[in-house]
Amino acid sequence: MYLIYIIQIILIILLGLPLLYLCILSFSALTYRKKSENGKIAPHRQFAIVIPAYNEEQVISSLMVDLRKINYPSANYDVFVIADNCTDKTAEVVRQFEFTVLERHDLQKRGKGHALHWGINQILVKPHSYDAVVILDADSHIYPNLLDVMNSHMEKGAEVIQGYITLKPEPGVWSSESTRLGYTLNNYVRALGRKKLGFPTTLKGLGMCFSTNVLTDNPWEAYSLTEDLEYGLQLLLKDIDAVFAPEVIGYALTPKDPRNAASQRERWEMGRYPVIRKYFGELLFATLRKRSLKYFDVLIDLVIPPLVNLMGGIGILIICNLVLWWLGYPMFGYMAIIWFCLALLGVIHVQIGLIAADADRSLYRVFAYVPRYALWKAKIYAKAMLKGRTKEWVRTSRE
Repeated sequence: MYLIYIIQIILIILLGLPLLYLCILSFSALTYRKKSENGKIAPHRQFAIVIPAYNEEQVISSLMVDLRKINYPSANYDVFVIADNCTDKTAEVVRQFEFTVLERHDLQKRGKGHALHWGINQILVKPHSYDAVVILDADSHIYPNLLDVMNSHMEKGAEVIQGYITLKPEPGVWSSESTRLGYTLNNYVRALGRKKLGFPTTLKGLGMCFSTNVLTDNPWEAYSLTEDLEYGLQLLLKDIDAVFAPEVIGYALTPKDPRNAASQRERWEMGRYPVIRKYFGELLFATLRKRSLKYFDVLIDLVIPPLVNLMGGIGILIICNLVLWWLGYPMFGYMAIIWFCLALLGVIHVQIGLIAADADRSLYRVFAYVPRYALWKAKIYAKAMLKGRTKEWVRTSRE
């Protein structure tokens, strides 16, 4: 029994410190004073907007309409859609809007990372001189302020920018709303808290902006399932920081049907582990060698399990300790109290984070969905482990 007790003490340290850090980030985000981030800076920067697309004829027209409404001089930006191994009418739909289509056919090198590597190289060799490249997803929706925000942050010296893309509310849809809660806490609250503390952010896949100098000096060489995260780490290790832009520049869609969302969730969750294995040592070494907390901050962000996983594990440990206490082992009653306190840290992180994010009321009701969402994720993990890790990118089913 004492061995179990010692193991739990170690787990309390390993899980308690990340939860404490998440609370710090929530309070840090709460104290962030939003300024007029984009202001009225003259829109003179030249942008190339790049959208990798694989069989997106069902949804891409909505994004094309949004791009027509951007509040930025039309002469200062061009739109490029990379039709990557498409077998549908994606290219035809885009051409109806008179945007440029770059058609790529390479069945040996499939996936978003390869599409971006090829497409960015095509764009950078064109005679038009761009200051930056903005990357979007084909199923996202963009607000008119997109390029104003990017232009503003570049004028302040940023070379890599991660804009905030929120998720569309789907009240009553447990899977979508649970994902939106996690998205808000991870992509906004944690990023804003880290910004307040002076740390860079990690890249999220869409709403990213890179100066052409960065892309020229650091060609896109990230091909994992989480290619955006990987490329951001490559830049960070070269002391090129990504700046978080807290202004909302658009929203993305999540599948309402949990079956359609499963492949996306599996890619997000399982795709992180190869990246952790590859970059854990480099980030730790950079922390020690350069004596900089920014690498350690990113390392913590990389290895912290999803909050629902942490809370689910803590819940199981609380029950186990209560059972052992009931069986006549008093010390496990104290352990249950400690685990309960850690669970309380998680609740504080969420509550303060939602206040910092100025979340709508429907997001507070997501707590009722958490048990169902946790079971759904557990099934995804079990399925992924049984079939083994895949390196192939699988597109999320469209609805």
